Amino acid sequence: MSRKRHETIDEETTYWLSYSDMMAALLLTFVLIISFTMLQAKRLYEEKESELEQQHELLAEQQEKLDEQQIKLDEQKKIMEKQQEQLDKIIGVRSNLVEALKEEFDGSDLKVSIDPNTGAITLDSSILFDVNKWDIKESGQAFLENFLPRYIGVLLKPEFKSYVSEIIIEGHTDTNGSYMHNLELSQDRALSVARFCLMDESTVLNAREIEELRPILTANGRSFSDPVYGADGNVDLAASRRVEFKFRLTDEEMVTEMMELLSSN
Repeated sequence: MSRKRHETIDEETTYWLSYSDMMAALLLTFVLIISFTMLQAKRLYEEKESELEQQHELLAEQQEKLDEQQIKLDEQKKIMEKQQEQLDKIIGVRSNLVEALKEEFDGSDLKVSIDPNTGAITLDSSILFDVNKWDIKESGQAFLENFLPRYIGVLLKPEFKSYVSEIIIEGHTDTNGSYMHNLELSQDRALSVARFCLMDESTVLNAREIEELRPILTANGRSFSDPVYGADGNVDLAASRRVEFKFRLTDEEMVTEMMELLSSN
């Protein structure tokens, strides 16, 4: 009896020990699973945190670039506004100058053609020169004695004088003959008119006007490089033989070049 009881107790003890071992094994398994899961979660968290940091750094770099671009845009805007202000001022001066020239010559007996956009004045070459000649004929001198004081008088008015950086006398020929012959002829004609304006013994302009003109007046020959075409598309020989008076305004070329550069960018 006692032996059977001991056997029963031993069996029960063995059972509980086996159960205990199983539970311990299960517990260890759960602990391992939980530990692995936590490690995985921690690794994923660290990866996500690293990704977020990289994204923050990338966003910060992008924001820095955007800020730099905004600064450049603001600077460019200021430059464009300044250039536009200069351009508007120049356009305003040119418009007023063209209007003053039109008022001066409209209704006069002088046959001059004024470009409404640029203010360039075109004189028929036959007014000043005989065919294939470069010395000014007497009737041409009489014309210039009437024309020059009025033209120069407008450009040297106090409201315009400080803006006029150059006055150009251009000689043009028709397309007959060689280019070099016509280049020499057109250059000689432009020089003849310039000499008539600026010679010391001139009775056309006063000493003050001559002194103010000399630094800014130039003479150029263009040969037949810029002919005039008629309505039929052919070269108008008579209209191509001409002398043009043009003017440039201070900073005009610089502003134009900068506006073209900004437009291309």
